[in-house]
Amino acid sequence: MQKTIFVIDDNGSNLSLAEEALEDEYRVITFSSAAKMFAVLEKITPDLILLDIEMPEMDGFETIKRLKEDSPHSKVPVVFLTAADEPAIREKGGSLGAVDFVIKPFAKPALLETAKKYTG
Repeated sequence: MQKTIFVIDDNGSNLSLAEEALEDEYRVITFSSAAKMFAVLEKITPDLILLDIEMPEMDGFETIKRLKEDSPHSKVPVVFLTAADEPAIREKGGSLGAVDFVIKPFAKPALLETAKKYTG
């Protein structure tokens, strides 16, 4: 059975690029906000979450905090998508439970390699 990846990013171009990179090997479900993802999370548990940090309403840090507090989904690996490649961002993300970071703009092969790394 095909594994499922959620991609959450408020930038439509990033969502399209991620979907193109992953759709041949994964079931990809994209969301323009964390709130939309949480609504679907009640019905579908993904194998991996690719999460933008800088978003309006609820940013990636708040999103991962909620995910890790929610016991049914706390074990789902989260990879942050970010344009900010700064040690403080990596440290904060890691302390909240992010397993990795993909720097934007990302190359499709790099995103696919990262997805494979965390989905087995």
